Amino acid sequence: MSVTRSAVRHASHKLMLQTGLGIASLALSISAAYGAPVFDQPDPDFNGQLSSFGAPALPAGKAVISGRSFKPGQEVTLSSNGTILNPNGPLVADEKGVFKGEISIPADAVPGIHPVVVQVAKPSAASIFNFKISPVIALSGQEKFTATAKKMVPGVYQSAYSEKTDRLFVTAAVGRPPVKESQLLKVNPTTLDIEAKVTPAVDKDNDKGQLMAVYGVATDDAHDNVWVTNTRAGTVAVYKQSDLKLVKQFSPKAAPHARDVVIDAKRSKAYVSTPGNDHIVIFDTSKLTEAGKIELPSESKEEFSPMSVALDSKAGKLYTVSLSTNEAAIIDLDTEKVEKMIALPRAKASSGVAVDSSGKRLFVAAQGTDNVLIVDLASGKVLHDVAVGAGPLNITYDPVSKYAYVAIRGAGTVAVLNEDGKIIANLEAGTYPNHITVDGKGHAFVLNKSRGKDDETADRLTRLNVKM
Repeated sequence: MSVTRSAVRHASHKLMLQTGLGIASLALSISAAYGAPVFDQPDPDFNGQLSSFGAPALPAGKAVISGRSFKPGQEVTLSSNGTILNPNGPLVADEKGVFKGEISIPADAVPGIHPVVVQVAKPSAASIFNFKISPVIALSGQEKFTATAKKMVPGVYQSAYSEKTDRLFVTAAVGRPPVKESQLLKVNPTTLDIEAKVTPAVDKDNDKGQLMAVYGVATDDAHDNVWVTNTRAGTVAVYKQSDLKLVKQFSPKAAPHARDVVIDAKRSKAYVSTPGNDHIVIFDTSKLTEAGKIELPSESKEEFSPMSVALDSKAGKLYTVSLSTNEAAIIDLDTEKVEKMIALPRAKASSGVAVDSSGKRLFVAAQGTDNVLIVDLASGKVLHDVAVGAGPLNITYDPVSKYAYVAIRGAGTVAVLNEDGKIIANLEAGTYPNHITVDGKGHAFVLNKSRGKDDETADRLTRLNVKM
């Protein structure tokens, strides 16, 4: 979360004029608390930004607030509803213009996105920081599932199941660029043993020795291939399922910041999402060629930024959600055009999407609002708004149990929902649950990442079985 700059500063100034004595009283109370003048030297080019750092902010907990792009020596006071949140003194920017401090969150704090007033002195400025407090969802329903887990390799990211070969394919990539550790794994879904693995080749266009690291993954059983996204290189690659031999490495920038990929065997197409770009890239899975793109025109003022994708091949529909515009797109695969945009006003920073087996309901996981929306696809109406915990990242639907599984990264849990929005279970899932896939046999496979070298729950693949 970042502090907005001139627009928010002007909005804040307008709000101060409108609220008059209330804001003046707040300024005077802060001045009295720290002994600063009411009007000191203003900062004409204020660029300070705040973020909530580390673990999720929870009621009765603490949050680490970090700041950057401040002027050295600037003093920052945070307040909400007239209460100073750092009562022991202002947070002071160091010689690099950064700072870090801790604030306490009251036990009666209501989860949601709260506008925190950022009052800056020496020189003075003001802004609004959107501070998210996440809900705490109790663990439940463990007795309804059995869980089997096994450690994989560092940096596990996504998995995909092959119905034809009854194998799971797992991607892994470690760290930020230049990424020099990445693997594609072939895993037995029953024993969770790694049967084969391959390290991607070095990116020839990168002078720092970065690999063509693999992130998103999907299986193409019609051609016995595995498709992966090379996010850092902005492209995709194809490997054989049998021995993980590289079949085709597409050129860099073929799919900018490629994230997720799904395969439509019926149409011999692969669809790849490109966050930060308002389109889906298409590839031909038979010819192994680029096959155009699907534009995603937003109905908001911002550009649509596609994240996860969900396929209903039988109905000829592809679904995606936008990280930036609070929308979901329904794409007609015969025309390769957007059929309808659905507004998601109660979902901010949506990243996960799934569709039920009847093609009637869409499930959307939103990181920014800590919830899952269940949407009626015919009307676009939100049927259920379910609080699931801090940072739901990905979601998948199991046609056997008719449950939706949610990987909740911040909370370290997996929530299991039925189609009516009831939480059937909320299961502990280790550090940073990242992705879930299902095999159509009632099993869900959860991947979770690592907090560090001493993290005992790190880099696991967990198979969840429903006790029917």
